[in-house]
Amino acid sequence: MSAPTNSRLSVIAAGIVGNVMEWYDFSLYGYFAVALSHHFFPSTNPALSLLATFAAFAAGFLVRPLGGLIIGRIGDRHGSQRALLISVVAMAIPTTLMAFLPTYEQIGIAAPVLLVSLRLLQGLSAGGEYTTSIVFLCERSPERRRGILSIWGLWGSVAGMWLASALSDGLAQLLQPDQLEQWGWRLMFALGSFIAFAGVMIRRHLKPALLNQNKTSQPLRMVLKHRWPITKVMLLNVASSVSFYLLFVYVVSDLETIDKLSAATALSLNTRVMALLLILYPIAAWISDRVGRKPLFVIGSGWLVLGAWPIFTLLQSDSINNILRGEVGLVMAVAILAGAKNAANVELMPGEVRNTGLALAFNVAEGWIGGLTPLAATWLVLHTGQPVSPALLAAVAGLITLITCLGYTRETAFTPFIH
Repeated sequence: MSAPTNSRLSVIAAGIVGNVMEWYDFSLYGYFAVALSHHFFPSTNPALSLLATFAAFAAGFLVRPLGGLIIGRIGDRHGSQRALLISVVAMAIPTTLMAFLPTYEQIGIAAPVLLVSLRLLQGLSAGGEYTTSIVFLCERSPERRRGILSIWGLWGSVAGMWLASALSDGLAQLLQPDQLEQWGWRLMFALGSFIAFAGVMIRRHLKPALLNQNKTSQPLRMVLKHRWPITKVMLLNVASSVSFYLLFVYVVSDLETIDKLSAATALSLNTRVMALLLILYPIAAWISDRVGRKPLFVIGSGWLVLGAWPIFTLLQSDSINNILRGEVGLVMAVAILAGAKNAANVELMPGEVRNTGLALAFNVAEGWIGGLTPLAATWLVLHTGQPVSPALLAAVAGLITLITCLGYTRETAFTPFIH
């Protein structure tokens, strides 16, 4: 079947839609972490309760590398359309069930067990969606445009998180705080099930030619032969992963529990800075196509090394304007790093292991390191008593990426792409 004349636009649209659906569902848990902590991990110490909630949040990330390998292998053997359809279905089911989960007060320990089980299913699904989409977009981009075209896969992911934040913010404005905590969060998960269903229907009706890839078998032993490129890509993603989940998961809860802002205010701030990020993503990617990936890696990671402590000092301010300035400071680092990493992830990965290798490298960085960041940040504050201590995580992550970029990474933006 031949691709239609607008195949590039159609493929970009399909990639955006799929990531929007996936990440709307996946991010809701982080936005309602405080409410979920009360219902599923009750404790006389709110900090310990939130710590347990973020531990369950991290569980969904721990299985992401496995999900990436499973879904990537399905795509290699049966085509991307089937793999991406499976990933959306696998996200829709647990999201729907979360809306109806009984609480700890109703069924005891079974409640958090069920919650963690659903998070694991979500993690398996999310592990395969993003990397498959950016490989597909990057491999079909003209020379010197891989950055701007491949960024739309990431843009769709963040758009999904923004949609979840915006709708949650709207609900928080409509409901009283106690209503939002008692049952309002369930409405957001229920709405997510309808959005995921729409994603299933869109994916089912995609023409296979739009998502066609070479169906090759890539056993794990082939991936292990390329350990260094995989490790390098993983380390290059550390700074962006840590800073992203500090900003869009940890900080939302931190503003409620430590700064004592209302959920509505915290979500409103989050929605605004995420909208800014959606504007900055394509700009940063466009710049990387012209100046290269390495300059943006250096600027973004250096920004975190030097600016993490001042940024987190602003986030602990009593002034809403200063808090917003702190969030914008983190957004700038996240955007600059994303402009470099999206295309570089694919360009640095050997062609014979591009799908499975990138799934493994990215999901270890994003899933294990980024996903554990809110838990680590909460633990640091609990044990040091210093609300600004999570700045250490951002600074160390920035240093890891900076060293990897300067010492071990070649420029890939201006070299011919090997398919």
